[in-house]
Amino acid sequence: MADEVARRLVHATGSAVPLSYLLAPDLVTWRVVQTFLAVCLVTVVFLEFVRLSIGLDWAIYDRLTREYEQDNPAGYALYIVGMAVVAGAVAVGLPTTVAVPAMFMLAIGDPISGLLGSAEASNVKQAWVLLVMFGVCTLLASPFVSPAAAVLGGVAATFADGVKPTIAGYVVDDNFAIPVLAAAAMWTGLVLVPF
Repeated sequence: MADEVARRLVHATGSAVPLSYLLAPDLVTWRVVQTFLAVCLVTVVFLEFVRLSIGLDWAIYDRLTREYEQDNPAGYALYIVGMAVVAGAVAVGLPTTVAVPAMFMLAIGDPISGLLGSAEASNVKQAWVLLVMFGVCTLLASPFVSPAAAVLGGVAATFADGVKPTIAGYVVDDNFAIPVLAAAAMWTGLVLVPF
C-alpha cells in the first residue's frame, strides 16, 4: 500500500505543470510548458530505451512501476508522453483552456481513482470508482470549458481510466489515454456546443 500511495503522490506532482501556467502566466508561458515537457519527453524516452534494451535497474523502478510495466514502457513515461502530446496540440489549435483541464484530469483525477479502487480481473474498475472519476474530472474541467465539453471530457477520462485494453501484448496505459482522449472530447464539445 505504501508503494501505491507513493506512486499516486508522484502522479499528483504533475499538476504543478498546468498550475504554474495558471498562477504565473507571464513567467510560465505556454511555450515554457511545451519546452519543459519536450525536455521531459526526450529524457523519459532515453531512460525507457536504456531500461528496456540494456536493463537499467534502479531501485526506484521497482517501487514505482507495476508488474506489466517490467517489459513495456512504464507509466511514468506514458504520463509524460500524454502530457507532451496535449501541450504540443496547442500548436495546432487546441485551446489551452482544454489542455489545462486535460492535464489536471491525469494529475489529480487518476490518482484519486487509483486510491479508491483497484482494477478487477476484467480490467474494468468498480462502478462507484468510475462515478467518482467522472465527477472529479468534470469538476476539474468546469472552470475552463462549457458544461457540455466538461461532461464529454469527464466521460472520456473515465473511459480511459476504467478500461485498459491490451494491443499486441502492450497495455494501453491510462497515463497516456486520459489526457489525450479528454482533450479530444472537450475540443469536440467546444466545437459542437460552443458557449
